[in-house]
Amino acid sequence: MRGFWRGLAIFLLGGVLGTGFGVALGFFLFPFVFPPPPAMEQLSDADRAAPVANGTFIHANPSDPIHWGKGKVGVFKNAVFLQEDFEVGPGPKYHVYLVPKASVRREADVKDTMFIDLGRLRAFKGSQRYAVPAGVDLAKYGSVVIWCEQFSVLISPADLSFQSR
Repeated sequence: MRGFWRGLAIFLLGGVLGTGFGVALGFFLFPFVFPPPPAMEQLSDADRAAPVANGTFIHANPSDPIHWGKGKVGVFKNAVFLQEDFEVGPGPKYHVYLVPKASVRREADVKDTMFIDLGRLRAFKGSQRYAVPAGVDLAKYGSVVIWCEQFSVLISPADLSFQSR
């Protein structure tokens, strides 16, 4: 009888651990297996009339093959625009941040600042427009960052070069 209870306990523990591992693996693999289609958003003529800065996304940690990004970003008076060549490695719950610090290269560079969350990344590839909240002084923000909110990981930063300060 004692062997029966032990076997049942091992069976139940294995089921719980196996289910937990399967769910965790599913969360990790889902964006790789079912990525959203590339975005193809456009800027309005009003947005294009007021360029403020531009930058290029980089691979902040070359020894990390999972978290990377590339492509150009334009900052305009009312919008941040990820251009057609924008691309990041897939993952869960990515957001676009305006960060007051220039040369962001580590997670601590973002966590220790008063960044502005422009919204969730809509696609891992292609052009996307994010509205800048009214009253934001863009000259105070030196970087645009792609950030994984779920795991608090820096995906890709872009240092901004301002048109005129």
